Amino acid sequence: MENVILEMQNITKEFPGVKALDDVSFKVTRGEIHCLVGENGAGKSTLMKVLSGVYPTGEYTGKILFDGEVQDFRHISDSEKTGIAIIYQELALVPEMTIYENIFLGHEISNGPIIDWNETIQKAAGMLQKVRLDTNPAIKVRDIGVGKQQLVEIAKALSREVKLLILDEPTSALNEDDSKNLLQLLVELKDQGVTSILISHKLKEVIEVADSVTVLRDGKTVCTLNAHAGEVNENDLIKYMVGRAIENIYPERTHQISDEVVFEVKDWTAYDPHLGRNVLKDVNFHINKGEIVGFAGLMGSGRTELALSLFGNTVGYKIQGELLVEGEEMRFNHPKEAIKAGVSYITEDRKGNGLILIQDVKENITLANLRALMKNFVIDENAEITVAQEYTKSLGIKTPSIEQKVMNLSGGNQQKVSVAKWLYVKPNVLILDEPTRGIDVGAKFEIYTIMNMLVAQGMSIMMMSSELPEVLGMSDRVYIVASGRIAGELPIEEATQEKIMRLATN
Repeated sequence: MENVILEMQNITKEFPGVKALDDVSFKVTRGEIHCLVGENGAGKSTLMKVLSGVYPTGEYTGKILFDGEVQDFRHISDSEKTGIAIIYQELALVPEMTIYENIFLGHEISNGPIIDWNETIQKAAGMLQKVRLDTNPAIKVRDIGVGKQQLVEIAKALSREVKLLILDEPTSALNEDDSKNLLQLLVELKDQGVTSILISHKLKEVIEVADSVTVLRDGKTVCTLNAHAGEVNENDLIKYMVGRAIENIYPERTHQISDEVVFEVKDWTAYDPHLGRNVLKDVNFHINKGEIVGFAGLMGSGRTELALSLFGNTVGYKIQGELLVEGEEMRFNHPKEAIKAGVSYITEDRKGNGLILIQDVKENITLANLRALMKNFVIDENAEITVAQEYTKSLGIKTPSIEQKVMNLSGGNQQKVSVAKWLYVKPNVLILDEPTRGIDVGAKFEIYTIMNMLVAQGMSIMMMSSELPEVLGMSDRVYIVASGRIAGELPIEEATQEKIMRLATN
């Protein structure tokens, strides 16, 4: 008989204009890693918010059984008391507090009315050891990297004696080494009796660690697969997720690259006065018309710093060097100058810098090019609606309407809105910083297809990505960035993951 720790039965959850979950059921066996996969908007995060009490009893129909008992979670604290902990993509840590303060925040160790800080620090150190994080617990969270912050979140969950650990896209912002470390930790926790639910778009990760996989599509349960019975493979997962087979996630295209150089950087150096050092040093590269040029490198290598310094230098670097756009020397002191020159930038941080979450889809899509909609200094609302509808349809943005607030969309659909916003500017050069972060495999294929269409029309794309298969699958040439410098350049015919990593780590 199965030793089931969690069973969710016939869960239905509706929002105005959309049924996010439609009679979803699934079981999790004690001591397993159960992966939950599906396209953006499939209902994965909504289902976990129902489980964790973010959406309390009464706001959905169906039943939750945990440890064999029917649960009535009216607040997230209720699920925590039963031993359920959830870690979201946006980490719930307080940057200005120390690691040990964060770990025991909300369930402080006290001696009467006074917090016992000595025992807190001692126990926090033990928790850090359990998650294999060799860091002083007295350090502030702001002073450690994202990978270590993820481990602090897990330590925080373990400090509550967690029975079921839910992780929502935990590796989306991590480099390859940190991702491997986190996945290995989940396997070790499984051996210690901790059950995990892992939500991930990275199917190779799913295949690597999953004992079982449940697939959601359009708010419904499609199937549950047993990895130990050989039922889990990438092709079948994609087919179940998107409802069709995708033979090659990187769509083929005819390379029609011109010899015309449209974007060139010479001896580009950027000094950060806050850090007191150069974040970029003597960077040289060029991009031809109709070309996708990939920029690969480890986290902190300087890829994003390069993009920001070129697109209006909003971070206030002291710049030296030359930037030539279509042969004309330029220096952008504000993003509007870059936009006017035909250069656009899609940030890796869509929520912080890419979108206005409290505004609707329509307003976000047209935001960067409102002048094109103006008649006598007044925005033509009918034209704005037409533009928003066209991009929503062409990019497959899943939303009840273009009046839906962006904050209510899934992460992948938010990213599509961010892409639409900059495509509407109609740039000649498009800088893409992590263009498919947090996007499912079906949506990735759509984004890649759009990229191919754009370069076929003569646009040039500068693509920063931490996913090496993406760099190799989409680029015509690859520059490798390391410690703020260009460590090497490879034509795509010669580029391999091994060659890129060797240059990136030199």
